[in-house]
Amino acid sequence: MSQYASRPSRPTSTLASSARTTPEATMTESVDTSTTPETAAPASSSTDDRDRIDVSDLHIYYGDFLAVEDVSMTIYSKSVTALIGPSGCGKSTFLRSLNRMHEVIDGAHVRGSVIINGNDLYGPGVDPVAVRRKVGMVFQRPNPFPTMSIYDNVSAGFKLNSKRMSISYSDEIGERSLRGANLWNEVKDRLDKPGSGLSGGQQQRLCIARATATSPDVLLMDEPCSALDPISTLAIEELMLELKNEFNIVIVTHNMQQAARVSDRTGFFSIAGTGKPGKLIEMDDTEKIFSNPAQQETQDYVTGRFG
Repeated sequence: MSQYASRPSRPTSTLASSARTTPEATMTESVDTSTTPETAAPASSSTDDRDRIDVSDLHIYYGDFLAVEDVSMTIYSKSVTALIGPSGCGKSTFLRSLNRMHEVIDGAHVRGSVIINGNDLYGPGVDPVAVRRKVGMVFQRPNPFPTMSIYDNVSAGFKLNSKRMSISYSDEIGERSLRGANLWNEVKDRLDKPGSGLSGGQQQRLCIARATATSPDVLLMDEPCSALDPISTLAIEELMLELKNEFNIVIVTHNMQQAARVSDRTGFFSIAGTGKPGKLIEMDDTEKIFSNPAQQETQDYVTGRFG
């Protein structure tokens, strides 16, 4: 591969594109919502609105079942936002709604809006596949394409999204993505080997490289460390802190210590009981959520009284 080069400026998102590709190889986008008392902008938040996600009055359904109810929040750019809460509270469903991945389940639909860079992800004529090109996703378990080499795993997404490109340019993007995922030095001499032959932590970083190769605006991570050992988890967490300078990152985690370590803002979801919709209880700066939350339910959760 060619020498690592600086990342080119990203073109403006075009959500109404009609081209089709595989969802796991390419995803990325953000959202826009009105600010509520629970989601008021912190004094330290970025003034750059690029890639900010605004979610307004979002209700998520599977058929007639209301899974997540009335979520409004703002997710600021160049930051890590953590979503925490007990199992079944809808945090992963909400995360997937940010790039319409939940729609792979028949009958899934929403009411409300998710706005990124002035584009409503659920507006008329918006192609969900185009949304996923601009809102990337890393899943709970590493999922490199098993029949592809390390190199082909990284290049799969941008090759499907792009017209013809030179081999040198393809190499450049591949190397840049692997370097960005802190994986290049570990795999540069075996790029032709199967991605499935890497360790679990390396596979997850390979999936991050694949997701970032398409130059998304937003990177979603659904419990990205839950299947990893502590050393691999630390590597992923350090990588998140580096990547937030380039991407708007939203993660779901059951590990509250992880949320406290890596996130700038934290949203706490909960649920009233089985069969009830999940709700956003509170969202604020991570330090405040874990030290002095506004809601008693949040306090009970972060101190281990339930969940």
